[in-house]
Amino acid sequence: MDQDSSLPSLFANGAKLHAEAFGPENGTLIIALHGGPGGDYRYLLKAKDLTEKGYRVVFYDQRGSGLSQRFAKKSYTSLGAGAVDLMYDELHAVIAHYRKTPAQKVVLLGHSWGAMLASGYAGKYPDDIQGLILCEPGGLKWHDVKDYVKESRSFKLWSETLNDATYMDQFISGKEDQHEILDYKMSMMVSKNEITGEGDFDPSMNWRSGAVIMDALFDIGDDYHVDFSRGIENYNGPVLFFYSERNKAYPDSWAQKITSSYHNPSIVKVSGVGHDGIVTNSDAWNNQTKPKIITLIDGL
Repeated sequence: MDQDSSLPSLFANGAKLHAEAFGPENGTLIIALHGGPGGDYRYLLKAKDLTEKGYRVVFYDQRGSGLSQRFAKKSYTSLGAGAVDLMYDELHAVIAHYRKTPAQKVVLLGHSWGAMLASGYAGKYPDDIQGLILCEPGGLKWHDVKDYVKESRSFKLWSETLNDATYMDQFISGKEDQHEILDYKMSMMVSKNEITGEGDFDPSMNWRSGAVIMDALFDIGDDYHVDFSRGIENYNGPVLFFYSERNKAYPDSWAQKITSSYHNPSIVKVSGVGHDGIVTNSDAWNNQTKPKIITLIDGL
């Protein structure tokens, strides 16, 4: 964003973010939250279909992620556990930017890390949103997050991801804040995962990884045992929870464990796909995910 002024953007909570919105400005506001940390919203763009129902759909790359502005690792780690509040406050600013009236309904649509972020936000601002749509958050309590990462092995979410790729380090090395190099390495290492059912995932569905913020937020989680379920008991709106059939690290028992933190969630197992297919596979999106989303929003 700080290199190409032609990219759609907004300034929120001290960061220039890659962001765009579709649909009528006064429609129910759906904020799409990408995975990672450090992913981008490109793979979520099927959600633009929701504008056909008159909804306003917002996409943004979180700070340090995708095509948004990069920051030094210490800008996060120096905040300690407050770095997670920085992410909540950023989302709060994005909602304020696009919300036209206090009566305009807001729904968060989060995938993976984005579903964790959405859950934590609902706990901090329970009256600010009217609906939660969550797609396979790895966990909410930190020990569950660590267990899920260990089981999924989708990518190791500590500094080893960036420093222990021995083969690549023969050719490409990067210091702590050399974003271009570290982002490239991360992209090469996380594009496919047979355990989570992402063996056919197309890397072209993403723009750019944010390795530094990923490393920083997981260091912070490990040091401070971040709990994304904190305050969630104060959120009384509807929760629509998706998980996938092909993610071997997300069996029925895990879905039941994670959803136990929410009030009366509607739980949907999406057949025939893995972790990303909930939102990227056309058949699953059109026939399973999208209809359930529309039903939830129309019922608000």
